[in-house]
Amino acid sequence: MRPIRDPAFSKRWAALIAVGGGVIGVLAFPRFGIWPAAFVSVAMLSVAVDGRRSRTGAWLGYLYGCSFLLPLVQWTGVYVGPVPWIILGLAFAAFFAVLGAVLPVLARLPVGPIWVGAAWVLEEFLRDRIPFGGFPWGRLAFSQAESPLKWFAALGGAPLVTFIVAVAGGGLAAAVMNVWPLRIRAVACGVAVLVALPLAGLVLSWPLSPAPDAAGRTETIAVIQGGLPDLGSLAFEERARQVLDNHVEQTLKLAQQVAQGKVARPSLVLWPENSSDVDPFQDPAAAAEIDRAVKAIGVPVLVGAILQGPGPTHRRNVGILWSPTTGPGAQYVKRHPVPFAEYIPLRSIAQAVSSDAKTVTQDMVAGHGNGLLRGGPVPIGDVICFEVAYDDLVRSSVSAGAQLLVVQTNNATFGHTAETYQQLAMSQLRAVENGRTVVQVATTGMSAVIGPDGTVRDRSGALYSAAILVDTVPVRSATTLATRVGAWPEYVLTALALVGVAGVVWRNRRIRSPSKDAPPAEEAQEEMVTT
Repeated sequence: MRPIRDPAFSKRWAALIAVGGGVIGVLAFPRFGIWPAAFVSVAMLSVAVDGRRSRTGAWLGYLYGCSFLLPLVQWTGVYVGPVPWIILGLAFAAFFAVLGAVLPVLARLPVGPIWVGAAWVLEEFLRDRIPFGGFPWGRLAFSQAESPLKWFAALGGAPLVTFIVAVAGGGLAAAVMNVWPLRIRAVACGVAVLVALPLAGLVLSWPLSPAPDAAGRTETIAVIQGGLPDLGSLAFEERARQVLDNHVEQTLKLAQQVAQGKVARPSLVLWPENSSDVDPFQDPAAAAEIDRAVKAIGVPVLVGAILQGPGPTHRRNVGILWSPTTGPGAQYVKRHPVPFAEYIPLRSIAQAVSSDAKTVTQDMVAGHGNGLLRGGPVPIGDVICFEVAYDDLVRSSVSAGAQLLVVQTNNATFGHTAETYQQLAMSQLRAVENGRTVVQVATTGMSAVIGPDGTVRDRSGALYSAAILVDTVPVRSATTLATRVGAWPEYVLTALALVGVAGVVWRNRRIRSPSKDAPPAEEAQEEMVTT
């Protein structure tokens, strides 16, 4: 890429472009869902930092990160209040500062868009992991659930999709930066990259579109969305019992419809996260209520429950496969509780920042294992709420043999915000990535049945309403290349970015300290600028 060297292109204009790029990036995600906006967003950050020092690129990247993350995750403020929301956005914008520092370094290397893509994977690699398990929300890949680029997920997972999106954005940046003075070849190459990658996604859709297994097996499943009155209309204790009552009521309604021949009998019924906030192992009335509903429908029901313990200050977020004959069976305990929501790290500091932290009186304990549940008609991969954002947590159950993925979630605390739609887009991408039917089942919506090709086949209606979905879905045991190679594409692309940065730094040091065999400093500097 060729830097913009016009002195009129000041830091002030660069800052404005960086902020605009962050805002446009938000448009790529639901509810807007304008997926090409991701290319424009990446390109604007690349233009803003091009030709600048790394420290200047860092603060421009930070501005980009703030203008992107704060509006994107505005829904967190509904639950934890404005102060934690702002702290969350400002803190994780620091990873975009790293991106902004790295981009102008890598821009000195040939084939600029490739290095732009690697730099974005590096940023997401770090942000997805630290601190406290990271915050993967807002990854470029999650903006492409309705895009042809989603098919790259079947080859290398979400990291490869992020890479391809950023490469396309890098191509757009290269084209823009060579318009004046016009360099036809550079502009043509940039436009070719931008256009070719979505077309490649369309071509990939033909061989990668999931075909049925040899047996062509299907299963009829039912989704129960109990619904509840809108946020804040019930006290917590009343809401916990009300949610359970609602899911029992809807399951009994489904059993009646089956008995009357109005709908097909499902082989599996799915309830969402927190469908029983009352611990059925400590509350005999709750256990009896669940058992009554399960026996009425006569098939296994996956129940989302909050279990107390170990000890008085801890609890667990659990999926329980409840049999109509033997009662509660296989369990999955959520492996990645949400920090500062389901448990409070640094509790004294968190409570000083926000009094809302005091409302979390029990810390959620993390589970173990791979998320695979057996005992139903097919092996189930259980994913609870925010875990759908983490590649390894979803992939582990498929690698272990899951033939159907279930995302149990409770979006009630986020009101009528974009959170539930953003989560649905993640579930769509996971379907393509792993070649599995994904069922997202929510207490208040959006519940949806997603085919292995990422298409939403069925969904619930308005938020905060009850719904029953009955669908016959394909069940697959074949695995995608992305599932088989695991995290290796992400590791390779992250290493590529680090190697690129190290190579530029090493070359610059050689230029500053020429040996007797090295060319004169003026020639070396001219060579670096030309490159």
